[in-house]
Amino acid sequence: MKIQYKLSLTFILLLIFGVTAISSYTIMSVRAYLLSQGEENLINDARLIQLVLQNEIFENDGISDTRLNQFSGYEVAIYDITGNRIRFFGEPNLTQPTLPDDLTRKLSQQNSTVVTSESDNQFLFVYNLISRADGNRILAVGQSKEVINQPVRTMRWIVYSGMFISISIILFVSFIFSKYLSQPIMQLTDASRKIADGDTDYTINLEREDEFGTLADSLNQMSAKLRADNEQLKLASEKQRQFYADIAHEIRNPLHTIMGTLEMMQMDGIAEDKRQKFSKSAMSQADRINRLFKDLMTLQRSDLDQNFIAEKRFRIDELIKKSGQTFQGIAQDKGIDLSCKAGKHHVTADPDKIEQVLDNLISNALKYTPAGSVTISAEKDGGKVRVEVKDTGIGIPKDHHPRLFDRFYRTDKARSRDSGGTGLGLAVVKSILDAHGSEIGIESEPGKGTKIWFHLNAG
Repeated sequence: MKIQYKLSLTFILLLIFGVTAISSYTIMSVRAYLLSQGEENLINDARLIQLVLQNEIFENDGISDTRLNQFSGYEVAIYDITGNRIRFFGEPNLTQPTLPDDLTRKLSQQNSTVVTSESDNQFLFVYNLISRADGNRILAVGQSKEVINQPVRTMRWIVYSGMFISISIILFVSFIFSKYLSQPIMQLTDASRKIADGDTDYTINLEREDEFGTLADSLNQMSAKLRADNEQLKLASEKQRQFYADIAHEIRNPLHTIMGTLEMMQMDGIAEDKRQKFSKSAMSQADRINRLFKDLMTLQRSDLDQNFIAEKRFRIDELIKKSGQTFQGIAQDKGIDLSCKAGKHHVTADPDKIEQVLDNLISNALKYTPAGSVTISAEKDGGKVRVEVKDTGIGIPKDHHPRLFDRFYRTDKARSRDSGGTGLGLAVVKSILDAHGSEIGIESEPGKGTKIWFHLNAG
């Protein structure tokens, strides 16, 4: 059963029960009140009739049998003390009840005291004791309960009519109200089902200011979040696929080279100098694979290990000079001026990881600078120290800048692989600086060189 029908049925049953209970209670209360008032009025009128008949009761020319009935509206009869009817004021065909057995005793004991009695649940009678010198008489004044209950029947008809009208209105209102409440629920259910099925572009247009509107906004936000997460997952999946493809490619090339050189070395009659050349080439390719796996391990640790860096206070200028000396021989062989211009600044960072960053940046700068200079500098910049590696090399086009630090991304794949790079150097730099909470910046134009910098917390 749909929730609209459940709500509608619930409202109908509750309201019908309430209306019926109130109507029944009202009818019973009104009936009891009218019967009480009818009895009280009958008692009072019986006393008035008693006064009227006090002196007329035995006169032949007194009040006629029918006039008293017409004027009073009651059935009136007079009995002697033994219970024999002496006179009757009313319809001739009306059957008069016999007096109660203990009525004479009660009236004799309670002079002029009113005693009420019901007969067949149709008439209400009041008996009064009339004391006279020539003997006591009993006055019986009665009225049909139909006369007393006539207002009750009218009231019952009014109440029942109002009840049926109310129930009809309730049916209509409950249907409208249940539809008003259930419609957003069904819309939200349908929307959540579509979102669960993967339709994250679905938007709920529910213009309401209540809790349903808040829930619709939450579902829209959830849908937008899922849509963004799906895009991120697709991008991550694509990057992962490309990452594995790049690893396979990076390993396959040096393995092919190693296998080829080993086959050449096994040939008969090969000269010793060529054998040495092939051996050196195989060692170089093995070293390339070793560096690739070292870079991969560094990236994995930066992604998973919360203790990837161990910060301490040290002098950045000493670390720069150390890295410069490491690459001084390579720079001299290429005729490049490698200089260090760093003041005496203390920083708080992981010196081993920062040394790895400097080594990668200096290595790249020397690799892509055919001639000119490479300069490493460090200077105070507010509460931080700015470390910069600047070269006068071939430069990098701007369209490559956004992806320059992606894993295995190469601006010139053929040239990069020929130079022996792993394609992970700048990715490792980025991961280490991210772990330090430091951003890396780049300025580069083709033919004008490249400038890469990052900031470290001053110690």
